[in-house]
Amino acid sequence: MFKKALFPRLLLYRTYSETKNIYNILKTGHLGEQVSVQGWIKSIRKQKEVTFLDINDGSTPNNIQVVIPKKIGSNITVGSSISTKGILKETHKGQSEVSADSIVLLGECDLSKGYPFAPRKEYEQEYVREHMHLRPRTKKFASVLRIRHAATIAIHNYLDRNGYFNIQTPIITSNDCEGAGEIFKVLPNNEKLLQTMANPKKPVDAAYFNKKAYLTVSGQLHLEASAQALQKVYCFGPTFRAENSKSRLHLSEFYMLELEKAFLSKLEELLDIVEDLVKNVSEEVIAKNRDDLEVCRRDNANYQWLNKNFIRISYNEALDVLSNKLNKSIDKGIVKDHEIALSHFFENTPVFILEWPKEEKPFYMKEIDNNKVAAFDLLAPQVGEIAGGSLRENNLEKLTLKIPDNGQLDWYLDLRKFGNTPTGGFGLGFERFIQFLLGIDNIKDCIPFPRWPHNCKL
Repeated sequence: MFKKALFPRLLLYRTYSETKNIYNILKTGHLGEQVSVQGWIKSIRKQKEVTFLDINDGSTPNNIQVVIPKKIGSNITVGSSISTKGILKETHKGQSEVSADSIVLLGECDLSKGYPFAPRKEYEQEYVREHMHLRPRTKKFASVLRIRHAATIAIHNYLDRNGYFNIQTPIITSNDCEGAGEIFKVLPNNEKLLQTMANPKKPVDAAYFNKKAYLTVSGQLHLEASAQALQKVYCFGPTFRAENSKSRLHLSEFYMLELEKAFLSKLEELLDIVEDLVKNVSEEVIAKNRDDLEVCRRDNANYQWLNKNFIRISYNEALDVLSNKLNKSIDKGIVKDHEIALSHFFENTPVFILEWPKEEKPFYMKEIDNNKVAAFDLLAPQVGEIAGGSLRENNLEKLTLKIPDNGQLDWYLDLRKFGNTPTGGFGLGFERFIQFLLGIDNIKDCIPFPRWPHNCKL
């Protein structure tokens, strides 16, 4: 039992600091109160008697005006970090400002020494991307980062409300879940260590773990093991794909939300879960981050789809639309160009494509006839696929025939031998979801430090 005396300490967590951030000052500050402001100077306007500073501390896209009743030093420039205290007042336009007596320079920003972003100037994203360590200081990308945070919190909150348990699946794994070979191998960067641990009966890349190890492409198989005990589980973390693609829709490292549910035997139920999650998370982010959305949302991003049911069509129906209504060649099946065309055809409403040919999907997806599996892809406007999932094959005999015959996944067969239940699940690409929500053209502008072929800066 916890002692009751411990609990009053929990009530003190909001009082540890006297400094309100700018978001709280603008939202809940009272005229006449003394406030402390710490942040970075976004603009300077000097007049004879006073100097006006626009200050931002990262808590909001909105700056607060600080009025200093004298000239400031030449070493205080745009980009400098400062600290100041003063009285909160209201301008003649009804906006909040801080009337300060002094300013303390915390960190200089000498613009002549190569600082890449001039005040009040907008840059192409390709240029901004060249300065990843400074990119968070731009107004638009700071808003993207705050929206990423808000979407992350909304996802966790939604799944917690609906009874899902968060499982920390491993980043280093011996499984290639998707079976496509797009994996990064994990090896110690120490030749002497590898020689010490080497076994003449095993290859050198199996010396450390006694088997080859990789960066994960999916936490799904580990989630399936967890779902057979906890029923409703999810993971949310980095995944890795070794694809030689520099497209606007691909990354070598990206975040994936993956969910698995036991006692699930109907694909329609899984689609309902995906649609409800996407809509609820989107609505929460939109409701709580309107200022940031106005900064970073492109004009072509709209939210009319939130009031519509997502389209649900079979793979064969999708081929028919592409071939007969959009005049697209479908010789190689549904490709990225087709995905975007389909979502536009259905008036920019997200589209579920169901019942895929089994040769196009991984071994673990449940067969519904000799040629099809109970699987789906969710397509979104401007982006294409943002999520994919399936019912899992729970027939032990069928799974045994399909599973790679190398002994690496014998444990996966055990899940079907002992207390087996039907399960289903999906993965949602987090950056593609952000791309879709904000109408951002390039996925590299949706993640703090993107990695792609021939690029691993910082």
